[in-house]
Amino acid sequence: MTGAAYAEIAVFFGALTVLAVPLGGWIGRAMRGEAPLVGRLLGPVERAVYRLAGVDPAEEMSWRRYAAAVLAFNGAGLLLLYALQRLQPALPLDPGRLAAVPRDVAVNTAVSFVTNTNWQSYGGEATLSPLVQMAGLAVQNFLSAATGIAVLAALTRGLVRRSTQGLGSFWVDLTRSTLHVLLPLSLGLALLLAGQGVVQSFGGVGRWPLRDPVPDASGRPVVEQAIPMGPVASQVAIKQLGTNGGGYYAANSTHPFENPTPLTNLAEALAILLVPAALCFTFGGWVGDRRHAWTLYSAMLVILVPLTMATVAAEQAGNPAITAVGVDEQPGPLQAGGNMEGKEARLGPVDAGIWAAATTAASNGSVDAQHDSLTPLGGLWPMWLMQLGEVVFGGVGSGLYGMLLFVVVAVFVSGLMVGRTPEYLGKKIEAREIKLASVAILLPSAVVLGGTALACLVPSAAAAAANPGAHGFSELLYAFSSAANNNGSAFGGLTADGPFWTRATDVAMLVGRYGVLVPVLAMAGALAQKRTVPPSAGTLPTHGPLFAGLLVGTVLLVGALTFLPALALGPIVEHLQLHSW
Repeated sequence: MTGAAYAEIAVFFGALTVLAVPLGGWIGRAMRGEAPLVGRLLGPVERAVYRLAGVDPAEEMSWRRYAAAVLAFNGAGLLLLYALQRLQPALPLDPGRLAAVPRDVAVNTAVSFVTNTNWQSYGGEATLSPLVQMAGLAVQNFLSAATGIAVLAALTRGLVRRSTQGLGSFWVDLTRSTLHVLLPLSLGLALLLAGQGVVQSFGGVGRWPLRDPVPDASGRPVVEQAIPMGPVASQVAIKQLGTNGGGYYAANSTHPFENPTPLTNLAEALAILLVPAALCFTFGGWVGDRRHAWTLYSAMLVILVPLTMATVAAEQAGNPAITAVGVDEQPGPLQAGGNMEGKEARLGPVDAGIWAAATTAASNGSVDAQHDSLTPLGGLWPMWLMQLGEVVFGGVGSGLYGMLLFVVVAVFVSGLMVGRTPEYLGKKIEAREIKLASVAILLPSAVVLGGTALACLVPSAAAAAANPGAHGFSELLYAFSSAANNNGSAFGGLTADGPFWTRATDVAMLVGRYGVLVPVLAMAGALAQKRTVPPSAGTLPTHGPLFAGLLVGTVLLVGALTFLPALALGPIVEHLQLHSW
């Protein structure tokens, strides 16, 4: 790694920390309805929403009612998004006169966006009209992220309340997280992006003359390039802030209409991690002890920063097979150097490596370089970040409640090892909590490994990988790692619009989302009914460097034991083969 790469990584994470701390406090106040400016401006809108929906903002839900509300609301959103795609030819704002989306792809897309995955088995601008992108995808980008914040709020109430069954109201949490948190942040980022040149319109096609005509499939000369336009800036803003990741264009954030300048690249990369990072400090405010916020945030950084550096280092080291044929891959004044396959020349391997680590850590899945073209080790670390369960910042809300599952396990195991009472925030951790945490942690992992094994056995599924051998296996493993952990990125060599892949990823995304979310709410309900136990000499401290180290060790140990054999068959073998040149 070059000195400039170290400096860029330090600036990136320094800026993230500076922004996340105050934003976390603001989100906490906004979720309580206390944010002064936003509350004054949007408070009447919030009250109007409650009146129209018949919601009592003072209502308290048990965990079962809360979970039922989440599932019913998300199910309704899935059906609506599916209908929009199938009825696309009959709807307005379709300047390209696009056809109805095929049934399997429409179901896959609806499941993907409702679960906050944004796995895309279609080409964005060539498949969906501006209306469907706005009214369907962008709306679910807001609502799926808001659902994650709502579930985190319910779990936190379970930890801080005592002897009660009430976890708050899902409808209130959903409304406030959308209206007071995600909407203002997205508006600000969308204005910044539009000011930098990201497209924002209601459709149309941009046409530019080609310098040299090229023949089309029938041999006729093509003299201009036509690129569909639409409401890109507004969708990019929430796709990043909501850790959604689905691009308006098939090329995602490598496309200059989504990410045209160095400033937009930095702003979008920071936006990927910003809300999940800020929610650590929101949690600290909610539980009344900011030391817990810094413990969780530090544990996440301890995992992510070294893996970011490892990804950048692997890409800057270049590809020995290319070096062997005389290509200069050394960085210099006129070139970024390193592995430039699949990357924008204006970004280079450092920006691509930082983005790849951030987007896979944060359950985002957007890309500013093609992950299929990363070096074997450059692709291994982002893949492993997903396989850890998307808890290193992770999705909006879902990342932190996933990390709190590991906190429960770490408290229980460490308490048993030293003979201390397993407690967290004054609540005893007992068999029910451990069983629920174990189910939520292991279920996505089982889907990843089982799905990959099944894909290897089904000829049509294995044939969808464009590459043979170890890299082809990596494409299959990456796809299920992405889908089951609700990330959405992919190794681009996989053709994922066939029946096996659309249906298999449907199951993986649904299990990865709700197989974690429902046990988390069940745990919240169990914790809320317990009395708070005052700290004693036998209580294990759950803040500070020691517990942060225990938490990091728990996350890495589970991830390594679960996935190291599979990774050895894919990127590790490919790395050894590549360096045998």
